[in-house]
Amino acid sequence: MSISPVARIGALAALVLSPAAAQAAPPKTPRVERLILLMRHGVRAPLNGEVPPATRTGKPWPRWDAPAEQVTPHGAAALRALARADRRWFAAARLLPAQGCPDPAALRLWTNSSPRTIASGEAYAAGLAPGCTLAVGHKPEGTNDPIFEPLGAHPAAFDAHRAVDSINRFTGGAEALTRHHAAGLQLLEQVLACPAPRCSPVEPSAVQPSADGHGIDLKGPIRAASGTAQVLMLQYLEGLPMAQVGWGRATPARLEALGAVHGALFDVFSRPPYMAAFQMAPTVDRITQELTASSGPKIDVLIGHDTNVAALAAVLGVPVKAPGFATNDPSPGGGIAIALVKAPNGRAAVRLWYRSQSAADMRAARDRAAWTPLRLKGCDEGLEHRCALPQFLKRLEAATAPARG
Repeated sequence: MSISPVARIGALAALVLSPAAAQAAPPKTPRVERLILLMRHGVRAPLNGEVPPATRTGKPWPRWDAPAEQVTPHGAAALRALARADRRWFAAARLLPAQGCPDPAALRLWTNSSPRTIASGEAYAAGLAPGCTLAVGHKPEGTNDPIFEPLGAHPAAFDAHRAVDSINRFTGGAEALTRHHAAGLQLLEQVLACPAPRCSPVEPSAVQPSADGHGIDLKGPIRAASGTAQVLMLQYLEGLPMAQVGWGRATPARLEALGAVHGALFDVFSRPPYMAAFQMAPTVDRITQELTASSGPKIDVLIGHDTNVAALAAVLGVPVKAPGFATNDPSPGGGIAIALVKAPNGRAAVRLWYRSQSAADMRAARDRAAWTPLRLKGCDEGLEHRCALPQFLKRLEAATAPARG
C-alpha cells in the first residue's frame, strides 16, 4: 500500500510533536545559565474529604494501599523516573554532569512542609542522582511556608471581598462557572453511576469570603465534583487495573475530559488576577532573587502543589498542558521551568517550558518527560521564544502588585 505525501507529512508531524520527541529536545543554544523549576508533588492517595461524604456511587470505591494524602510507592517510582529523564535534560543543557553526584552548590531542592511534598522531594532526589546524598530542604513539618501556602500566612494586605470581585469578573460568577462545565459534571455522573437521580451533592453555587476573612470559600457542584474527578485520575496514574479505574467506566479520554472539572477549581483559587497575585508574590520574590543573584545554584527545584503551578501559569499568562491531562489541570510532578539564558546580543533573557510526564508514562513509571515551550505574549523573541530579563521581571512585578500594597 502506498502512502501519500500528505500522510507522510502528517506522520512526520506526529513524530515531531510526540511526548518522546519533546523530551528529547533539550536546549542546544543559547546555553542555559540557571534554571528554576516549580513543580507539583507526585501521585498520592486521596485526601481526606476529597470526595464529599454525600457522594453516591454504584459500587464501593477501590481501596488504596498508601495512607490518605501521602505519596504512594508507585508515585515515588514515577517521580524517580521523571528525575532520570530530567537528569538527561539537565546534562544536555550543561547544568549538571550526565553521571555521578552533582556539586552540592549546583543544585537546591526545596519542598513545602507537608509530608507528601517532602516525600516527593526525596523520591525526586533519589532518581536525579542515585547513590548520592542530596539535601532536600523544607521548613519543619506542618509549619507554614509562604512560598507554597501564602494565604496560610494571613497576609495583612489580603482583602477577601476584593478577591471575590476578581473571581466573579474572571469566571462570570460561580453559577456561570458551573454552567460552563455542565458537560463534565454530567460525564462524572455517568462514571459514578449511582442508583439515585444525582450522585454528587447538590447545593447552590457560590463564592464568598471565608468566615475568618483570610481566604475564599467555594460552594456548589464544582467544589463537590473537583476532588472526585481528581481521585478518578489518581486511580489511573497509580496503575490500578482499568476495571477498577472509575469501575471500568473511566477511560483515559474520559479522565482527560474530567480533568477540566478538577481544573475549574483553579479558576477560583489560583487564576483570577487578584488571587494569582497573592498566591505567587512570595514565590515571585524567590524567582526574582534567583534570576538576579550574582551567584547561586544552577538548578533550584521547588516542589509544592497544583495550586502553585496554576498560579504561576496565571501570573505568566500561559496555559499548561500535559499529555493525557486537561488544559490548565497541573499534573502530578508537572512543573514550569524558568531558564536564564543569554540572547544573541549577549544580554540576559528567559526561556520557559512546561515539563511533565504524560498520564500514560506516569501510570507506567517510564523515565520520559515532555518539555513544552511556553510563549509569553508580547515578550516572545526568536524561534527560542526568549523574553529579555528586565521585561520578564517587570511582568512578574506587575502581576503580583496587588499583593504588595
